[in-house]
Amino acid sequence: MAPSLTRLDETTIAEIAAGEVISRPARVVSELLDNALDAGASRIDVAVDGDGTERIRVEDDGHGLSREDATLAVERHTTSKLPADASDALTAVSTLGFRGEALAAICDCATVELVTNDGDAVGTKLRVEDGEATVSDAARGQGTTITVTDLFADRPARRESLAGPAAEFGRISDRVAAYALARPEVRFSLGHDGTTTFTTTGNGPRDALLGVYDADLARQATVVEHATDIDTAEGTGSLDLRGILAYPSVTRASREHVRVAVDGRPVADSGLRRAVIDGYDSLLAGDDYPVAAIDVRPPADAVDPNVHPAKQAVGLRYREAIEAAVETAVGDALATADARRTEAAATDLTTELDSVDRSDPFADLRVIGSFRELYLLCEDDDQLLVVDQHAAHERVNYERLQAAVGDDAVPTATLEPPESVSVSPAAASLAEAHADLLDSLGFGIEAFGGGTLRVSAVPAPFGRTADAAALRATLDGIAADETPDDPRDALLAELACQPSLKAGDSLSTDDAERLLDRLGECEQPFACPHGRPTVCSIDEATLAAGFDRGSTRFD
Repeated sequence: MAPSLTRLDETTIAEIAAGEVISRPARVVSELLDNALDAGASRIDVAVDGDGTERIRVEDDGHGLSREDATLAVERHTTSKLPADASDALTAVSTLGFRGEALAAICDCATVELVTNDGDAVGTKLRVEDGEATVSDAARGQGTTITVTDLFADRPARRESLAGPAAEFGRISDRVAAYALARPEVRFSLGHDGTTTFTTTGNGPRDALLGVYDADLARQATVVEHATDIDTAEGTGSLDLRGILAYPSVTRASREHVRVAVDGRPVADSGLRRAVIDGYDSLLAGDDYPVAAIDVRPPADAVDPNVHPAKQAVGLRYREAIEAAVETAVGDALATADARRTEAAATDLTTELDSVDRSDPFADLRVIGSFRELYLLCEDDDQLLVVDQHAAHERVNYERLQAAVGDDAVPTATLEPPESVSVSPAAASLAEAHADLLDSLGFGIEAFGGGTLRVSAVPAPFGRTADAAALRATLDGIAADETPDDPRDALLAELACQPSLKAGDSLSTDDAERLLDRLGECEQPFACPHGRPTVCSIDEATLAAGFDRGSTRFD
């Protein structure tokens, strides 16, 4: 039974009214998605024209509105989600938003058409234009369709402050993706200029990951469902966590692919995001970040949903306990899935390894063995040097690629026939917005619809041809605004990684010595192009102390 709408009392209005501003098209989409989900929708279809100011259409199969409630919904400070005089209930709200407040704010800066039916024989069509509302009959099944057009038509300054169409649609794509991953039981679709960019089936987190990303990533992921108790003011309270975690071998250059929701609401919470990343522990190398989506459901009294006017953040009581529970749940899920990388094996030495930083460290090295077919063990006077063969080879290849390319344009290789690469909708929008940059890097790309890019050419400096992973990493760097002044450096780092020695590649003593010779020739031999150390050291005194020896062999 759909709740009726009521006008809020003045006390409650004073507590929630501040900051209710529609700042950009993505905010409109977020508000309408909140309303559709709160209406119990199992299917939500979003369609956008241009940058979203032209048209946004959100259709759901929720419980719909009666004619009386539809008329009331576009007035300020009307809601079905709170009692009319219960400001004390604000912190206990379990819904995602306040329907009437959002719709009134949207109507204030756009033309809005609402077509809805709560199950009656005849539905309702409500149109609000220039502050005037007209109501008529409509033929529609149960649910609601809201169409927003001419957004900011009378606010030229706001329109001028928006980014380009591709960037604005990228923000919309990211918001819809966040909701799809937070609510994997709901079917979502997103269309742009008549083309469907992605869909989800509503059949759980793995299918949601498939829709937002691609089949390859969805296969390399594990579902997490975790329940525990945490200490609260009342004693203990239950915390539930669900979601999906990509294996540590699947990484991105930006932490933006770690998505967090609280009670089904996507939020920007750095603490919870960090807890997820920390749950991967040492499984991630360098500045790599995982792909993950979790929904945390803390005890009811732990969440304050009203700390941010755009509902992009929530307040959390017992934050330390909640973050610890999230970190534990992620770590346990990854361990259960046996997703640990072979490179993350511990050496059982409790002494911290210090990165080597001295001149000509490789001149007198003697290779004495290897560990786990990844680490070269070398004797250097009174120190044991441990060389990461992959990081070392990456550095060698990177500097050779830099020398080969110089200041010239990056050589390319034509793909015949062109290849299709699946990326997220936001990444596809970035590729369109930064087409000139990608072209200068040697990528020949055109949009193919549905989150697919058609790749006709790829960078091929020094005879090494890039692949889809290099394209995705480049787009991630652009999204994170972490691309260096010369963006080719990030690309060359990715290209250097592909042909480099990997864990499990066995080296003879001669090959190992040749690798060290080449590493010694590098301008920056102590770190790979991603910033990880190539060499660590253990001095003899550390080993002596570890074995309870009072002195070294030569004392």
